[in-house]
Amino acid sequence: MNKILPLFSYLFHPLFISVYAVLVFFFFGHSYFSYPQIYLVVIQIVIITIFIPITFYYFLLSLGKVDSVMLSQTSQRKIPLLIHAVLLFILIKKSITIADFPELYFFFLASLISTFLALIMVFLKFKVSLHMIGTTALTVFTIGVSLHYHTRLIVVIFILIMANGLVASSRLAMNAHTRTELVFGSIIGILPQAALLYFWL
Repeated sequence: MNKILPLFSYLFHPLFISVYAVLVFFFFGHSYFSYPQIYLVVIQIVIITIFIPITFYYFLLSLGKVDSVMLSQTSQRKIPLLIHAVLLFILIKKSITIADFPELYFFFLASLISTFLALIMVFLKFKVSLHMIGTTALTVFTIGVSLHYHTRLIVVIFILIMANGLVASSRLAMNAHTRTELVFGSIIGILPQAALLYFWL
């Protein structure tokens, strides 16, 4: 089991969560968007939340500022989190606007808030689980999509809840986090998403 658990840390790596959220929205949200619009949004999300961060990661790796894609050292998280926050801000200002995609706008705004909270914790010398921030945020957003569009997503939500447990177990098995860090990561992931559900449910 210890050999299988680490797979969930990679499958639900924070870099992929934004793409998963967008796919949940377009697959289950009964949206009126055309396929070209959907493809354009997905491509933008992939570029801004995956490709650009990976490019910065390898740049920081070459400078010796990071030593792992998991960012296990608290001090190594400052620049990546700041970059992520800037990219999310650009995303909601230029691409995922409240006028065009209100549900996704509030998801990414909540993600931006979570990122800032995680950054504050770094300056306080405390490392929260970015994996748990991502998976819990995705779970709350999926619940919101289910409620907003009156779509029965019980199976999807159940899978995501199971994924939360598996990701947490994975981080413990890899000695990447303590239980406290996992709990704080979950809280930071859940609260902003839950609070902003009010504006689009």
